[in-house]
Amino acid sequence: MYFIGVTTRQSSINAVFPLWAARLGLSDCELRGLDFPLHDEPDRYRAAVNFIKCDPHSLGALVTTHKIDLYHACRDLFDAIDPLTASLGEVGSIFKRNGRLHGRAVDPWTSGYALEAILTGEHWRDGREALILGAGGAGTALTWHLAKSEHGPHRPSRVQVVDRAADRLNHLRQLHATWPGAIPLECHVAHDRSVADAVVSRLPPGSLVVNATGMGKDTPGSPLSDSAVFPENGRVWEFNYRGNLVFLEQARSQREARRLHVVDGWEYFLHGWTRVMADVFDREIPKSGPLFEELGRIAARTR
Repeated sequence: MYFIGVTTRQSSINAVFPLWAARLGLSDCELRGLDFPLHDEPDRYRAAVNFIKCDPHSLGALVTTHKIDLYHACRDLFDAIDPLTASLGEVGSIFKRNGRLHGRAVDPWTSGYALEAILTGEHWRDGREALILGAGGAGTALTWHLAKSEHGPHRPSRVQVVDRAADRLNHLRQLHATWPGAIPLECHVAHDRSVADAVVSRLPPGSLVVNATGMGKDTPGSPLSDSAVFPENGRVWEFNYRGNLVFLEQARSQREARRLHVVDGWEYFLHGWTRVMADVFDREIPKSGPLFEELGRIAARTR
């Protein structure tokens, strides 16, 4: 199994994977990282995916950071893409079934599972909103999850998304227009951090603020400046769990004064990897319950 990322050797999964493989009875398997620069050349993504497709010993891969770029570079190499994956234009899980190569977006589900550990549907009351910093694959997937009509009243009154790339926000707007019954969406192009700071400052109390930019892990810094003021009694979620997590520290510095609930991306990490391993090895791995909790405890020993 492969891990396609930017700095894969620094991930906890390198220590966790063999422990999980032993617990799940996955004999004679190995995880290998493949590092690519951000927005690498399409031919390099194609070479990696084509190798996985043709090599009988390669069962699949988890893709992080490069999910959108890899999808657009390699769409024709996949034998099966589900409609949601095609709509979102990203691939987080690569796996094989009956000789066919599948590509699947997993963030719409894993972000939802992780969010359940942060708050319940009952949290969304009194006009509370969600602000997602970053309109890449992870940010778009979380927007889809929050906006779904099936949540009924148990969703934010509005989702706001901030990103530096206008084309990403335009793509998100187009997707949002196809989601029946979705909650309102407001997008902001951030030419500098003052834009994100201003949006954060206007959020109603109790709102959710998410760093889905990759800043702190894949690139240095934070999407916010130190002048940003988080919403009182808010929920703050840093998607990353490793790196120089400036955004996480900014939130923690205001935790007492603003009565914030602050979490990192560890739960997201657990759900992301277990979902993709279930795909790659064609195993049933529950998203909750005793086995998932045991896998969490095994992983925690390596942090």
